[in-house]
Amino acid sequence: MSTVLQLQRPEEATDLAAAMLNACRDRRVFTFQGELGAGKTTLIKAMCDELGVAGGTSSPSFSIVNEYRTADDKPVYHFDLYRLRDASELEGIGFTEYLDSGSYCFVEWPELAKSLLPVDAVNVRMRMASSGGRTIEMAL
Repeated sequence: MSTVLQLQRPEEATDLAAAMLNACRDRRVFTFQGELGAGKTTLIKAMCDELGVAGGTSSPSFSIVNEYRTADDKPVYHFDLYRLRDASELEGIGFTEYLDSGSYCFVEWPELAKSLLPVDAVNVRMRMASSGGRTIEMAL
């Protein structure tokens, strides 16, 4: 099943994040695809805010994974696999253990990890529109 959503302005990301999390209450792994600048990190930040992450979020471009904590001390993991060149690098960071943890895992640039992702992962594809907005396709 696939749902298409629209994001016209970045400030709408909060409402969109709430709707996505609500629609996928039993899912914990979300993948995010889209070209550079499509808004993947912005949407993940809004999802983390919606989950009650305290202390802010940032792109894990250099660290590969960031761990955040919610107000009730539950972990949320944010991956950016853009710089990885080989799937074997995922073993070195314990990628599958994160996915199997039962915690929320948000994965940007998931192509390299495709074979390791759970079958029930929510796949989010973001496209930039000529109007400056974003079209977001969420496949369940």
